[in-house]
Amino acid sequence: MTKHLFMIVALWLAYPAGADTVVATRTIRAQTLLTAADLAVVEGKHPGAITTIDEAIGLEARVMLYTGRPISRSDIAPAAIIARNQVVPLVYSQGGLSITAEGRALDRAAVGDFVRVMNLSSRTTVSGVVAPDGAIHVGGTPSH
Repeated sequence: MTKHLFMIVALWLAYPAGADTVVATRTIRAQTLLTAADLAVVEGKHPGAITTIDEAIGLEARVMLYTGRPISRSDIAPAAIIARNQVVPLVYSQGGLSITAEGRALDRAAVGDFVRVMNLSSRTTVSGVVAPDGAIHVGGTPSH
């Protein structure tokens, strides 16, 4: 019985069941938001590729996506809400104290990303986390 089970597992690993893979329907430039029209599902398993269109809709292409090529999880990411050189609010909150200043984003970033920002008053570069409202929370504890 054990030998039989081993053979079934070995065959299953050698010949995986058919799976679906998501591919681009056209060449898509980096930083483009993906829609259902940009994607198609084809039969075939590709390691690291996404398997449903819903996994990609509303996300942003991080790299150029080519027609018919599988889309991997590392090729897409949440859409950036902060553009490079954009003026953004810097927020420091600790207890009842909240300090706000203006800064210039040094990179593109999405909600939850860690981003470097130059404080426009002091010209000092600081790092913080992007909040859903587009503010950059530096140090302290984020206020919601």
